[in-house]
Amino acid sequence: MEAKKEEAESSKDLPSHGRRTFLKVGLAISVVAAIGGIGSIARAISAPAQSESGTNGTSTATTGSSAYPRTMVATVSSLQINQPVYFNYPLNDEPNILVALSSAVSDGVGPNGNIVAFSQVCQHLGCLYGFQAPGTSPKCNSSYKASGPVGYCCCHGSIYDYTNDAKVIGGPAPRPVPRVMLEVDSSGNVYAVGMSGANIYGHPNGDLVD
Repeated sequence: MEAKKEEAESSKDLPSHGRRTFLKVGLAISVVAAIGGIGSIARAISAPAQSESGTNGTSTATTGSSAYPRTMVATVSSLQINQPVYFNYPLNDEPNILVALSSAVSDGVGPNGNIVAFSQVCQHLGCLYGFQAPGTSPKCNSSYKASGPVGYCCCHGSIYDYTNDAKVIGGPAPRPVPRVMLEVDSSGNVYAVGMSGANIYGHPNGDLVD
């Protein structure tokens, strides 16, 4: 009698055990699927945006961490020698200076190889400096006369040589200001297409220019 009773109780437990096993397997499959979905979302968030090719073969602006907008700044015909053009790039609060110099320089663009552009943010303490044509003086220091085209910062006297990749030639700035990479198309339009050099001091935030 005892043996039959134990057999009956054992057989009664089997469906319950099967249900538990099924629930455990189902739960494990759900967890794996959820992790896979989270991984896909994480990869989508972390992957940088890719450039899309426009109908004219040029790259359109993207917002990926490794991408820069392609932004028209000026036309070659509108530029006058040693007359600066101020513009924001690559962010909408990042001021820069573009200028056509009197002679060709390393990395200059345009038909005469004399157009350059640099960040206007001084690498010392983040002040905005001004462009000085040869022979001119900044309003803050009439005793200084630029021997060539330079950027002069009135905060602490840092001076950047525009004929030599904005090399520091005076004052406390620890490094050159970043260069704005330029391209000129067949119509003479000058575009900003990237930045080269140190990070822009004191202006890490903002939105990409349109």
